[in-house]
Amino acid sequence: MLRRRLVALAALGLCGCLSLLHLRACGPAARGGPRPPPWPAGAASREGVMALLQEREDSHRHYINSLTKQIAQLKEALQERTRQLEESLDAARTRGVLPRGLESLHKTPSQADLKEFFRAQLNQAEVSAGARQPDEYAVIPYDTFTLHRVYQLETGLTRHPEERPVRRDRRDALVGTVETALHVLNGPRPHADGSRRKHAYSPADFVEGLSRTERDRGSVYELTFRGDGPRDFTQLVFFRPFGPVMKVRSERVDTGSMLVNIIVPLSGRSDAFRQFISSFREVCIQQDGRVHLTVVYFGRDQIEQVKAMLDQTTRETQFRGFTLVQLHEEFSRGRGLEVGARAWRRSHNVLLFFCDVDVHFTADFLTSCRLNTEPGKKVYYPVLFSQYNPSVIYSNQTRPPPVKQQLVMTKEAGFWRDFGFGMTCQYRSDFINIGGFDRGIKGWGLEDVHLYRKYLHSKLMVIRSPSRGLFHLWHEKSCAHELPPDKFKMCMQTKAMSEASHGQLGALFFKPQIQAHLNAHGRMK
Repeated sequence: MLRRRLVALAALGLCGCLSLLHLRACGPAARGGPRPPPWPAGAASREGVMALLQEREDSHRHYINSLTKQIAQLKEALQERTRQLEESLDAARTRGVLPRGLESLHKTPSQADLKEFFRAQLNQAEVSAGARQPDEYAVIPYDTFTLHRVYQLETGLTRHPEERPVRRDRRDALVGTVETALHVLNGPRPHADGSRRKHAYSPADFVEGLSRTERDRGSVYELTFRGDGPRDFTQLVFFRPFGPVMKVRSERVDTGSMLVNIIVPLSGRSDAFRQFISSFREVCIQQDGRVHLTVVYFGRDQIEQVKAMLDQTTRETQFRGFTLVQLHEEFSRGRGLEVGARAWRRSHNVLLFFCDVDVHFTADFLTSCRLNTEPGKKVYYPVLFSQYNPSVIYSNQTRPPPVKQQLVMTKEAGFWRDFGFGMTCQYRSDFINIGGFDRGIKGWGLEDVHLYRKYLHSKLMVIRSPSRGLFHLWHEKSCAHELPPDKFKMCMQTKAMSEASHGQLGALFFKPQIQAHLNAHGRMK
């Protein structure tokens, strides 16, 4: 009995102590005293949180130690395999059966050997000079990129024409190249004119870059940065021969005196020309100001409307950089561009932009046109973004939005027109020297492909990359029955591809089945 009483008293004392501790821990803080810190839910006290943090830290320390041990084991295994390989090579060399090309593996490469290898890779790559190509499919296109987006051609059906670089190695390569360029620009270097740089370059000065990879040689990067003035740019070229990036050149490019002669062949279509001249006034006259427009008009129908629009533009803007050439013959796009290029009567060489009336371009594109061409060296073949039929894209709306709001790059809005070579920037001297268009081609198609192949067979560099400022506006396309079978087939393929995306065409094709399925589920409900 006495033992039971003692046990009961001890239990009561223990409960009292626990109650007192609970009241002190959970009771209200003293008036005016500091409030307890808001520890995370599940932690009863600061000591509990510290214990949890200590446990996590010990766990991470054990994990790091484990990784360090694994790395050491891998290094030992690599050294052992290297030793075995060297022994095998020595044995093969002793027997005289060393395969050709492996004679230099027994010696440690020096820095001079590495430089020689990198220089050989650079000389073999298409960086400073163009290489002859058999056809238009052999060209490795460039990707255009900014600090946040990559514009690429090989999108397939699952990727986007404009997207963030998802792969980490691709993202790190682009970001690392921009950082290297900034280091070069801001590092100590002599200036050609003896003047000092007015500002330090930052990522905000980066305009855009071009990149492409030749699988057996390396990757080339062409980066453009804004300079001291609005028309002053600096271009840097880097080459990565599957190793460190090499600086090829760094030069300042002044685009202030580069006039762009925009040549548009036209026959009828005064409504489309009205839309074109409206965009021309905003982009070329108000924003850029260093352009000339040459319109080559076929026939007499609607010619007065075109003249009236040009005269009105001159009166309202005081812009007089227009040339109108009228041809009384059957429409031929190649013929019109040829006549427009040769109609230039000024003495100095001029940069030509072959354009269509249903193409919309931005001021940034005109800058890319100037930067990616060089007489006797480079021609620019941008890939434009082609719109789908607005009546299909915006079928859920009462009417399509204005044209400016339709200029978006999404899978549902359009596609990269990588099979088209009609929009191009090249200097007049190069166009004349290459022989111009094939004058035997009439009507629609193939004349631009033939000109493109001429440049591929020459020593000029062909810059082929998607342009974020060049759009092909959708319009109804009619394929004349008078066309030869090959041209008619090309025309019909273009018409089908320009109508809607793969998913949208599928929805239209299977619309009866989809509607029947919806009706059946509606009756079930």
